[in-house]
Amino acid sequence: MTSDTSPSLADALAAGTVVLDGGMSNQLESAGHDLSDELWSARLLAERPEAVTEAHLAYFLAGASVAITSSYQATFDGFARRGIGREEAARLLALSVELARTAARRAADAGIERPLWVAASVGPYGAMLADGSEYRGRYGLSVDELERFHRPRMEALSAAAPDVLALETVPDADEAAALLRAVRGLGVPAWLSYTVEGLRTRAGQPLEEAFGLAADADEVIAVGVNCCAPEDVRGAVEMAARVTGKPVVVYPNSGEAWDARARAWRGRTTFGAEQVDAWREAGARLIGGCCRVGPEAIAGIAGALAA
Repeated sequence: MTSDTSPSLADALAAGTVVLDGGMSNQLESAGHDLSDELWSARLLAERPEAVTEAHLAYFLAGASVAITSSYQATFDGFARRGIGREEAARLLALSVELARTAARRAADAGIERPLWVAASVGPYGAMLADGSEYRGRYGLSVDELERFHRPRMEALSAAAPDVLALETVPDADEAAALLRAVRGLGVPAWLSYTVEGLRTRAGQPLEEAFGLAADADEVIAVGVNCCAPEDVRGAVEMAARVTGKPVVVYPNSGEAWDARARAWRGRTTFGAEQVDAWREAGARLIGGCCRVGPEAIAGIAGALAA
């Protein structure tokens, strides 16, 4: 758990490599929780908050030093569709940070002495739509409209004092531009992570240009990719490091593909801890997993990085 004497996450990344957690949804599903709702894991903030804390704790115990909150799909608009008002939605957003902090305290009580950080997840606009459009981008909204969508949630999460905002699974450079505008003045550092296919964003823009948006953003302590195939990581890491000069964050999926219509994963796993050394050599400093990557895989990453 972070304390007044613990380094900031930015300082830790400057000094070496840090282990990130794995997929929240698959850990909750493995514990028997139904996430078929449009709110996905965010529904459990209201209904089963203890389950969220236990999922975070499993990753800390496996070797992760950073927990990403269960707010990826938690938005004022999404909650409103379920009849949840703004005041209660703001409380649930803050609760997502509090639950991760609770897990960090429990990990410390269990004997973990390394610093533990909390990253408040800010998912893309498409996550709120719950139709798979976060893997496409190009929503038909302007940068200004996307900024107006993201800013209130980011303000609510920042007020809960996470260590960092995870601007994650961003499919579109226009949305990245909106997020980079929205993070200004919040007083909380951020990382920016695209979901990609090859060396392009999911919306088809060249990654070199997409990463370049964050190069001069003082609030951004790391850039990189997540929710992509492991095979797409190495080239993206090299480009992110070259274009921005910042530490690189990497947390790919297991290698399986998401079928939005069937709401199920298809294909085979291609993720392995043996890939970590190559990612680190390319510039990755914050390494974990996204969808379908569980505590066992995170333990493998922690072991590989320690070796």
